[in-house]
Amino acid sequence: MTRGKLLLTVSSTMSASTQSQATAGAAADLEIKNILLVDDDEALADTLKLLLESHNFIVTTAVNGADALREVMAFDFDVIICDMMMPKMAGDMFYLAVQKVKPQLNSRFLFVTGHADNPKVDSFLRTIDAQVVFKPVLTEELVRMISFVLKRSQDAAKAAA
Repeated sequence: MTRGKLLLTVSSTMSASTQSQATAGAAADLEIKNILLVDDDEALADTLKLLLESHNFIVTTAVNGADALREVMAFDFDVIICDMMMPKMAGDMFYLAVQKVKPQLNSRFLFVTGHADNPKVDSFLRTIDAQVVFKPVLTEELVRMISFVLKRSQDAAKAAA
């Protein structure tokens, strides 16, 4: 899968210093964000992938936490959207594995679950102070929460710098 950044082309009528300032600002605003979508429901994952790609995100999918962990080892995603209940490695175990190998990515998680009334899921999400969206997911809510996770991650990076 191709992962990259989209930069704005700057008009040649600007001065060199104005061009570099405009390009730097535009690059920050127009950078394409990479999302890892982890869900064992392949039909739902395909639908969400198409939806997110229509909002100019680059989306990589994984059907369980084990496959997702391989993806995380290869690339630092901007947002990780993760189902809670999956075979091989559930969402909570995937989160804990990422915490061990790439802890800087933990603030980038957005959990999606249809198990709002499951005590284990509820306890885990409270323990880690996670962002969560409950199924069925509304498009506007998902995009809003992705924006929130991106901002929180950027704020955490600035605070660490």
